[in-house]
Amino acid sequence: MDLDSPLFDRIRVRPRAEEVQPASVRLCEHAGCRNAGEFRAPKGRNREGQFWHFCLEHVRDYNKTYNYFAGLPDDSVSAYQRDAATGHRPTWTMGVNPWAKKRGEGPQPGPEIHDGFGFFDEDHGFRRPQRAPEPERRRLKLLERKALDALDLPETATGPEIKARYKTLVKRLHPDANGGDRSSEDKLRGIIQAYNTLRSAGLC
Repeated sequence: MDLDSPLFDRIRVRPRAEEVQPASVRLCEHAGCRNAGEFRAPKGRNREGQFWHFCLEHVRDYNKTYNYFAGLPDDSVSAYQRDAATGHRPTWTMGVNPWAKKRGEGPQPGPEIHDGFGFFDEDHGFRRPQRAPEPERRRLKLLERKALDALDLPETATGPEIKARYKTLVKRLHPDANGGDRSSEDKLRGIIQAYNTLRSAGLC
């Protein structure tokens, strides 16, 4: 290998000291300050990406009083905070079809379908499925709701579901199933009392 090759003279990891150009020093932008402005500070709302350059002392003073929402009404601040939850990207309500009306106006009609050949008429044996009416369920009293909560069941739980849940919890919490451990006796009493409440109310 020829170490005297002119190519080795051009390969350098770092520039020579005489080739380094001195960087221009940016001064602090605080009025009357002649120190180097080494630290950036944002200029504020509607000026994103723009910065002041201050020295350490003045950038600390600036940060103490900086308020991005200064002069903005409270409702605008709240709207900004809500939009920040989605990264200020547009969102749409789930489950709304293009033909649906505004939410909260009752059941919405589906799209209008034109059956020009009459394939779906009742004369051809087609019957539209009808939903079975949901059975009316009486409103639960506070004590009954608490009893269902104790069994970790929803308010729509049926009688068989309540009985099955009761049996599962009793088997799990009974001292005989825990090697004689009586630490769950209080919870077991609450389960039994909740079941008796629901049975007295005719829910199971």
